[in-house]
Amino acid sequence: MSDEPEANGGAPKMDGGTAEADGGTATATATASATDLLDSNVTPPKTDPISQFKHFGPGILLMMTGVGTSHIITIPTAGGRFGWALLWAIPVAYAFKWYGFRMAYRFTYATGKSIMDAMNTTKRKWALWYVLIVFGAQMTIGQAGRLIAAAAVLFFGLNSITGLLSVPLWGYAVAIGGLSVAVILTGRYRAVELTVKSILVVVVLAFVAVYFVSPPEASAYINFFVIDVPPEAWLVFAASIGLLPTGIDVSLQASEWGLAKKKGLPRLRDEIEAEGAANEIDKFEDDPSIEDFTVDYDQLSDRTREYCYRWFRIGVRDFDYSNVLSLLLAIMIMSLAVVWMFPSDVEGQQAIGEIAQIFTESVGPWMMAVFLLGAFGIAFSTQFNYFDGRPRVISAACRNLFRGVDSWSGVESAPDGAGRVWYSEYNIYRGSMIVSFIGAVVIIAGVPEPVFVVLVASALAAVIAPVIFFFNFWFCLRAIPEDSEFYPSRWEIYFTWLSLGVFTFLVGLSLLAMFDLIHIFVPGVEPN
Repeated sequence: MSDEPEANGGAPKMDGGTAEADGGTATATATASATDLLDSNVTPPKTDPISQFKHFGPGILLMMTGVGTSHIITIPTAGGRFGWALLWAIPVAYAFKWYGFRMAYRFTYATGKSIMDAMNTTKRKWALWYVLIVFGAQMTIGQAGRLIAAAAVLFFGLNSITGLLSVPLWGYAVAIGGLSVAVILTGRYRAVELTVKSILVVVVLAFVAVYFVSPPEASAYINFFVIDVPPEAWLVFAASIGLLPTGIDVSLQASEWGLAKKKGLPRLRDEIEAEGAANEIDKFEDDPSIEDFTVDYDQLSDRTREYCYRWFRIGVRDFDYSNVLSLLLAIMIMSLAVVWMFPSDVEGQQAIGEIAQIFTESVGPWMMAVFLLGAFGIAFSTQFNYFDGRPRVISAACRNLFRGVDSWSGVESAPDGAGRVWYSEYNIYRGSMIVSFIGAVVIIAGVPEPVFVVLVASALAAVIAPVIFFFNFWFCLRAIPEDSEFYPSRWEIYFTWLSLGVFTFLVGLSLLAMFDLIHIFVPGVEPN
């Protein structure tokens, strides 16, 4: 996916100059004298491949959030139950959600603000209320779907394989969720992130190695072009659309992670506002418009503008490269599921065992340990990131809605004494986390079917997706100057509108499937 700036049908103009779109330089000829320009004490980052990879962060976090439940349960379920029938749905889900995610990164790195901040500009802040209510309602069910995937791996490994323990599924959920919440609240995420990334590398290499042991016939991939949904596959289809590569709602988390990274414009926004190159936004005293988020890039020095542009490109590429890896891995796992599992029901608490046979039958029993280690690492990272991301978005909504919360704003850098103020953003953040943990465990204890809970959680994630997709895109069009290198190109704009339309249609089908109403509109489908 290209992010080459081609606004207004030609090469991007920068104050009468040109911008090179190779990720390396973006020069500008300012109309004002050099002494009038804002020259921050910053150094543009290197953009060679190795340096860029070192700078990556929010995109990898998003991939770690997505490469979990969807790849370990949803995709093998589709392949094990229905063979190649739903192969076409994987690239479709990725392609028509791509720019929904990408625009969130674009907005954050082009304005220095998050999508949640921009939602202040909706009438009576209805978008913030919408996100707060829907996220709050969906938070525990969604977290249950992700926590149960990690718990199911341990349940299979320790109960079914070794026979050493007889802990119920919800018991593992309590242990995993409790550990995750404790680690996040004590600030030890960096160690966990490093561990999970290492395990992720192991499982990716494992899937690639097993794939080439017995790859499918090339003719099987003709199913990329055969659009078919078996009558009994609609809920799995809904899960694929909702959770591949992950829910669009995670773009709100990614935007907040981009702010937390404090690179590029997210780092300089306060300084730029103080110098008059961007408006200061008072979300309670004023009636802000989306244009208030615009940065006057012409007031930035060449070096400062270059610094911001390079971090913009790094942020977008961070997402692109991570998403490509996620897509390729999804296709390989679907192929492995069809070759080694089909036909299989893939359901109940032994679902992980059925999925693990991909490794044991193709390579040998010794590979089971590698699979369980990698599968647990991936599933753990997914629920771990959601324990942090969902409460972060809810607390951000409260920060933008309530003056009292805003006066005690901050999560990583909470004001002194914030822990003793019940309505501080930090307390809302950790309170939401604890509520999601307790609620998820209760759901798992009452519905101990990992595949069922994951599929329903995936479908629920689609409810708010089209609205968030629209705002991510619309805010970019309104807040970013059209003649700047940060503005989307003409073909990106056309494709994003097309993607929004197609994605909204697919979400509608998914919701009909979830509520067992698809038979009303699709001939040949019987109600359950």
